[in-house]
Amino acid sequence: MKKLTMIALFAGFLAVSLSSCRDQKTQKEEVIEEMQDKGADIKIKDDGDKIKMETEDEKAKIKTDDDGNVKIKVKDKE
Repeated sequence: MKKLTMIALFAGFLAVSLSSCRDQKTQKEEVIEEMQDKGADIKIKDDGDKIKMETEDEKAKIKTDDDGNVKIKVKDKE
């Protein structure tokens, strides 16, 4: 009985350790990373509350208000 309990505990521990949480990126982080990969010029204002990024093809603006709400605008240049 003791051996069965130890096997069950080991199996449970193994299952939990293999199914750990993955780091999930926010939409804000994804846009910033994408624009960095494209070689964008990045301007940060107000301690990161306003971020402007610009490549030859597109513009992106990220604004965070006082409540923590994030607004993201991505436009193609025309």
